[in-house]
Amino acid sequence: MASFSLHLSHTLGSFSLRPIKASSNGVPFSKPKSGGPTILELPLEKIRRPLMRTRANDPAKVKDLMESIQQIGLQEPIDVLEVDGVYYGFSGCHRFEAHQRLGLPTIRCKIRRGTKETLRRGST
Repeated sequence: MASFSLHLSHTLGSFSLRPIKASSNGVPFSKPKSGGPTILELPLEKIRRPLMRTRANDPAKVKDLMESIQQIGLQEPIDVLEVDGVYYGFSGCHRFEAHQRLGLPTIRCKIRRGTKETLRRGST
């Protein structure tokens, strides 16, 4: 299996992306549909969370997700918007927190590309 490296801007540093068969918690990946979003396993620290959170995560939901992820792995990737090499999480806050609390280094993400304008529209 070939491996490749992605070099990002100096603000993010660099990290290697490689084709993988399963997420860090063992769930196999399915092939992405052509023309659709890309599915990748990203380091948690490379994902910026929304700046204006309107509510806190439900602790019971996070606990339930932690148990589920430990038993059967993450079943649904979180949604991430990539803008100029920076990743912004916009859906999956409970799953993201569950991964953090479990100490998992990466999370499976459904990545869509956007522009800075996309970010501005989302904050209004």
